[in-house]
Parts: sequence; C-alpha cells; structure tokens
Amino acid sequence: MFEINRNAPIYDPTAVQPMRDELTYVGFTELTAPEQVDEILSQKNDETTFVFINSVCGCAAGSARPGVSLALQGKVIPDNIVTVFAGQDREAVDLVRSKYLPQFPPSSPSAALIKNGEVLFMLPRHHIEGRTPEEISGLLQQVFAENCSKEGPSIPKEKYEKLIHAKMCGSKIPLNE
Repeated sequence: MFEINRNAPIYDPTAVQPMRDELTYVGFTELTAPEQVDEILSQKNDETTFVFINSVCGCAAGSARPGVSLALQGKVIPDNIVTVFAGQDREAVDLVRSKYLPQFPPSSPSAALIKNGEVLFMLPRHHIEGRTPEEISGLLQQVFAENCSKEGPSIPKEKYEKLIHAKMCGSKIPLNE
C-alpha cells in the first residue's frame, strides 16, 4: 500500500529557496521545526515577535514578502523576527497555527505580532491581497510603532538596497516528488 508523508514539503525545496533567502537576508530567522517554534513563541519575556507565514502564492506573497521586508527598514521593529514556510515547514506551520494563532483560520501568506503569547495584530491573506508592498509596509510600520521598541532597521540601508525580491508564479513551482 502506498503511504503519503503528510509532513513532506509540497514544493521542490530548491525552487522555493529564493523566497526563503529574501526573508533571511533582511533579518528573519527561519523556524523549520516545531521545537524551534515553541522555543521562540512560548517566551513570556515582554519581547515582541513578528511571525511571517511565507507562501508560494504568487500574488499575495509577491506583495507580502517585499512589504514585510520594507517594514523592517523602519525606525521601530519587533524584538524577534521569524518565519515559517507554508507547504514546506509543515509541522512548524501547523504548530504556529494551532497553538499560537488558534483564533484565526489558516492563512498563507500571513503575519502576526505576538507578545507574551498574545496576538497583538494579525494580517491574514485576504488583507494582503490587492495591497502593494508599500501599503503593507506602512500598515506594519504603524503596528510596530504602537507595540514595539527595538530600534530599526533590521539591516543597513546599503544592504537593503541590494535586495532582489523573488518574483515567481506559484503555479509554475514544481511539486516535490
């Protein structure tokens, strides 16, 4: 009998690597396992943690990744900046959604600001769709200014100016077979 591994990546990991690299370049830490998620998100230390659920969805993710990257170039940013990848880091994403964002329907891409286990702000996919990266950035910078205190930007301006955003159609990314 053929058995399906429900936790295997859906898409070819090599094909989505540029989407991962775009975020780590601006300071995101990837959480690829449930243990890493719990280690960061279970902290009750009054620090803010920005969680971005990355995705291959071309339209929404194509605006979301540049938008969150630009938001982190503001004067105030979260203490911790982490990401999980929907369809790739499946167990980590499942834990984020079930334990830390249970009041929200699954959504990718999406972003949340969490402090002491409490969700201060949630940006689901349907609030990302149709917005430009600049609009997403402006909204997030306002949320960061109201809830965070760490001095930004996440990386120097000169480095940010060299960032190349991953632009690909999600329907053309090969499945991981």
